[in-house]
Amino acid sequence: MEITLGQLIGNFILVTGSFIAVLLLIKKYVWNRLETVLDERSEKVSSDIDRAEAAKDQAEALLKERQQQLSGTKEEAAAILATAKENAEHQKNQVLAETKAQVERLKENAGQEIEQEKAAALASIKEEVANLTVDLTSKILSKELTPEVHSELIDQYIKQLGES
Repeated sequence: MEITLGQLIGNFILVTGSFIAVLLLIKKYVWNRLETVLDERSEKVSSDIDRAEAAKDQAEALLKERQQQLSGTKEEAAAILATAKENAEHQKNQVLAETKAQVERLKENAGQEIEQEKAAALASIKEEVANLTVDLTSKILSKELTPEVHSELIDQYIKQLGES
C-alpha cells in the first residue's frame, strides 16, 4: 500500500485543519479559563512571596529588637551588680569605721575606769597608811620606846600593811 501525493496532501490538510479547529475550540472555551487560573496562580505565588518577605522582615526586626533588649538587659544587670558591689563596699567600710570608733571608745572608757580604780586604790592605800601611821605614832607616844618595843611596833606595822 502506497500512499500517493494527493493522499498525503489530503491527510496533511485534514490533520492541519483538525489541529486548527482544536486550537480554535481551546481558545474559545478553555483558554480564558486557563488564563484566569494561571493569572490567579501567579497572583497567589506573588502574594505568598510578598507575605514571606514581609514575615522575614518582621522576624529580622523582631530579632534586632530582642538583641537590643538583651544587650540592654545585660548592661542593666552589670550596672545593678556594680551598684550593689559599691553599696556593699560602702556598708562594709561604714561598719568597720563604726566598729573601730566603738573599740576606741571602749578602750578609752576602760582606760579611764582603770585610772579611776587606780586613783581610788591609791587613795585607799594612802588613807590606810595614814591611819596606820597615826595608830603607830599614838602607840609609840603612849609607850616608852626601847629598841625591842620599837622593833616590835615596826614588825606589827609591816604585818598590818601586808594584811591590807
